[in-house]
Amino acid sequence: MSEHDDVQAVQELNEAYRLITEQLGRVIVGQHQVIEELLVALFARGHCLLVGVPGLAKTLMIRTLADALALEFRRIQFTPDLMPSDITGTEVIQEDRQSGVREFRFLKGPIFGNVILADEINRTPPKTQAALLEAMQEYQITAGGRRHQLVQPFFVLATQNPIEQEGTYPLPEAQLDRFMFNTFVDYPDEAEEFDIVRRTTADITATVTPTLSGDQILALQKIVRRVPVADHVVHYALKLARLTRPHMAAVPAAAKQNDVPQFVREYVSWGAGPRASQYLVLGAKARAVLNGRFYASTDDIRAVAYPVLRHRIMTNFNAEAEGIKPDEIVRRLIETIGDDGVE
Repeated sequence: MSEHDDVQAVQELNEAYRLITEQLGRVIVGQHQVIEELLVALFARGHCLLVGVPGLAKTLMIRTLADALALEFRRIQFTPDLMPSDITGTEVIQEDRQSGVREFRFLKGPIFGNVILADEINRTPPKTQAALLEAMQEYQITAGGRRHQLVQPFFVLATQNPIEQEGTYPLPEAQLDRFMFNTFVDYPDEAEEFDIVRRTTADITATVTPTLSGDQILALQKIVRRVPVADHVVHYALKLARLTRPHMAAVPAAAKQNDVPQFVREYVSWGAGPRASQYLVLGAKARAVLNGRFYASTDDIRAVAYPVLRHRIMTNFNAEAEGIKPDEIVRRLIETIGDDGVE
């Protein structure tokens, strides 16, 4: 790719980012960090888990994003009685009226869309949750021994309530790892909440204009993959992920800066796997281009470190007793590693 093409590609994605955020701002008040993380995950071809208490417009945000992107939106409300076939689809016997021959026909489920909202994903048993695994990783589903390819682009956005755990089924670690980001949706500040109340209690209907087609999004996702990353940035991402693993063997004294910090050994049961390093680099690439740069830096790695790592770090009883959350582990690691990856 030539330098002119690089500049044009960055301008194209940066303009798309501006247009999408402008459209979302017509409906959604605030939540700028959440919107940025959603778009970073989208253009990096990842999936996103949104965690927040009820009433923070998580569902509205996802629906509005689908409208702004001219994508087919499908909502799946997860309940305890939801079956895997309710998501993927099922085979039924149909009779040809002319020949009288009966044959199986596959009826597609709601997974065959572009933007899939898995609402309250932790309210359904693991068997049904697992129906999403193949779709999220392979972009296909298997039914009746046949593989069915999903429509591209394909983007799973799941919501989860962090405060109500009665009657819920925690997501298996294998499925959590399929989500690129675990995005925390926080309460709005006072000014934003004032604007929300004023908008939603008046006779105002905000409209969203589609800005990007599916083919355009696929092209922009390829641009993100072509963003160059310096070796020291990749090493920084690797180090950030590897130092979350408390069971990693100690290293020789000559490379002591690569040893796992004591607070990780004290508070973490299991750390992030290799997929975390991949998502750190991909997220950094997407964030860089969205902000008008055709190179990723360690600042970009640090910006996406929290949503990438918070659901991949399993804290232990010591951390729970002292109120240490995964975000605190990530914060300490960033401080320990330093700006350039050298302690």
